[in-house]
Amino acid sequence: MASEGTATASPTEKDGGAGRQLTALLTCAMAFSMLQLFLLGALGPRLVTELHLSPALLGLTTTIGFAAAAALSPAGGRIVDRIGPRRSLVLLLLLSAAALTLIGAAPGAGLLLGAVALGGVPQALANPATNKAVLRAVPPAWRGAVTGLKQSGVQVGAFAAGAPLAALASGIGWRGAVWTGAAAALLTGLWALRVLPADPPPPPAGPRTQPAPRAMVAWLAVYSLFLGAGIASVNTYLALFGAQRLGMGPTTAAALVAVLGVAGIAGRVAWARAARPGRAEWLPGGLACGALGAAALLAAALAAGPLVWLGAVAAGLFAVSANAVSMVLVLQRAAPGRAGQDSALVAAGFFAGFALGPPLFGLLAQSGRYGPGWLLVAAEFAAAAAVAFLWAVRDRRAGAA
Repeated sequence: MASEGTATASPTEKDGGAGRQLTALLTCAMAFSMLQLFLLGALGPRLVTELHLSPALLGLTTTIGFAAAAALSPAGGRIVDRIGPRRSLVLLLLLSAAALTLIGAAPGAGLLLGAVALGGVPQALANPATNKAVLRAVPPAWRGAVTGLKQSGVQVGAFAAGAPLAALASGIGWRGAVWTGAAAALLTGLWALRVLPADPPPPPAGPRTQPAPRAMVAWLAVYSLFLGAGIASVNTYLALFGAQRLGMGPTTAAALVAVLGVAGIAGRVAWARAARPGRAEWLPGGLACGALGAAALLAAALAAGPLVWLGAVAAGLFAVSANAVSMVLVLQRAAPGRAGQDSALVAAGFFAGFALGPPLFGLLAQSGRYGPGWLLVAAEFAAAAAVAFLWAVRDRRAGAA
């Protein structure tokens, strides 16, 4: 790989197959980094029944996973900057396989929660490792497109959890479906070990100082906190909402998560490509406003059930896609040698939101109050929009000064 930020040829100019293979591998890594949590959401109705989990405890699984990811993200960014993307990606995929294996073996809540906490480690590594790989291998003109594609991997995971794996669970049981995901993660780890070029030698150890994050990184972390709180509630409770309040069967309810995933894939690719300097700064606020509309549609589905499908599509196109634009902004402005750490700090805000959102929603879902729950999600997206627009205005004024 080229040194960070110095790639000069497009992924297809020198070796089209290698470029496509890199993009596919990074997309898979992002998918597996969060597959466990999408599976818990898609299989939620089955888990609530078979493991005797309450809706609030189901939300706690998301809280534990993302709290671990948020706490580990700053260290994860430094580790990626230190050991390189190849080692980091292989470690990510092997730990994802281990976490999924343990989830499938869980007899009750205790081991399930421990496995979810382990799954926080690959989440903490995912954005720093994949962003570092993009900076080293992809020229600036192509980074937005490749970033959008690899960020769409998260939604590939959502689709896999909501469609093929949920359908597989109907045939071989939810444990078999989760173990199938674990086997796929292990095979992808072996693929990464085989095809990725060796990491460069670690940089010499410098003084153990922690520079203050730049203003943009701090603003994006706060924005991501509110955004993540809303998205996590949608991810965790959308299928359960369909099953408990809209009368859907488990497979149909899981299909809501698949629809969310497909819309998120399209949105992340499209919005990341649109995020050019001068425009990218305003996209986070606009996407958060679209996410607010999605939450309103989900609330309205209590009166008109089919609106839940439109709400799922809108949540994917706007809410889920916004994180890809955040990562494009980080790559556009990353300080030399800080790509992993800057990515990790923004991701830490996102993961903290994922940890906080579902428990609050779960308190309402526990008593069947999904309407107020979706209004809470709307308020979280509105707060994200306010933060994003305030930063964009300040950034524009600073640039004009």
